[in-house]
Amino acid sequence: MPDISQPSRRLILAGGLVAALPGYAFAVAPGDALGAFIEAERVKAGIPGLAVGFARDGKVRLARGYGLADIALKRPVTTDTMFHAASLTKTVTATAVARLAEQGRLNLDDPVAPRLDFPLASPRFPQSPITWRQLLTHTSGISDAKYYEIDFRSRGADSALSLRDLLTGYLVPGGAHWSAEGCFSDRAPGAAWDYSNVGYALLGYLAGRIGGQDMREQTRRQMFAPLGMRHTSWTIAETPARLRATGYDPVDGRLTPVEAICAPDWPGSMLRCSVTDFTRFAAAAANGGRAGGARLLGEDAAAGMLAMRAPAGLPDWLTGQGLGWMESKLDGVARPNHWGGDPGVFTAAYLDPARRSAAVILTNTTVTAEARKAVKAIAVRLFSEA
Repeated sequence: MPDISQPSRRLILAGGLVAALPGYAFAVAPGDALGAFIEAERVKAGIPGLAVGFARDGKVRLARGYGLADIALKRPVTTDTMFHAASLTKTVTATAVARLAEQGRLNLDDPVAPRLDFPLASPRFPQSPITWRQLLTHTSGISDAKYYEIDFRSRGADSALSLRDLLTGYLVPGGAHWSAEGCFSDRAPGAAWDYSNVGYALLGYLAGRIGGQDMREQTRRQMFAPLGMRHTSWTIAETPARLRATGYDPVDGRLTPVEAICAPDWPGSMLRCSVTDFTRFAAAAANGGRAGGARLLGEDAAAGMLAMRAPAGLPDWLTGQGLGWMESKLDGVARPNHWGGDPGVFTAAYLDPARRSAAVILTNTTVTAEARKAVKAIAVRLFSEA
């Protein structure tokens, strides 16, 4: 996930791009103040389609769709519309690893190299092992610099590059994409924060080895099915066309459709899900690991995921880093959260563990300054009123 805390050059555009489309504003039921607020924020920010969810005490209390999942087809967003979750995916992968740790199958502070079928070491600091906790908290020293130079993404179809081939090509000396300077930080493992998609790809691969089956299958059977997440997939091919949210990129005053994006580092960014489904997952994260009748984690393990630290190098827009989940201020209050962003995608989830509440906002637009403001405003309103 690129840094979406600051707008890029092409994204600093005025809101209202979508509002200018004829017939685009959607009616809100009389007396629905919350709905009217969300719809107004969507239109003002120029967001084509948006879905919101709110959970309390492990139950989804609200799930709604606004705007269009596909403009050309005039297909509205519903609570079953499947959005590309982007880096929200990392919270799912982190939970899968935390489950294995809770089961005693790994220790978060142990080195991961002995559990791999290929060598792993920082070329500058070969005597400093990379641990599970470092991978989970973006302090492993694995750098995305080379990852962004290459752009491993495919468009319109799932990646043909396997997760293992990505990792061995990137992390093993002599690999197709290996570079001491581009693939690893100049800081020792554990020394500094450095957001790493490749690090989360490695976590997903490791979880597959420890769990005895591909992590995607583990999460389907052990997490998604118990939570009733029926509209969640790891691939484009498994996402029904009738439920897909088409992504849009606001460039030069126009909304341009974006082909669905896939990358081989699927444990960090490739989940696709409905707002109802992801709100169920977020409900468990905020409710001590339990949602409905399903328990993903015990209370202690769930709390451990949200225990925040402030490693060296943590950017000033964050107040802490947990296991997968991050922390930053929302309306002046520090809350665990995660954002996701890619072309045609902007997503966010916020937790309030003290009140056992969670808010989820999924959109089908590339992040803009106005979209960030709208998503934050909606999250604040959900916590105050939903």
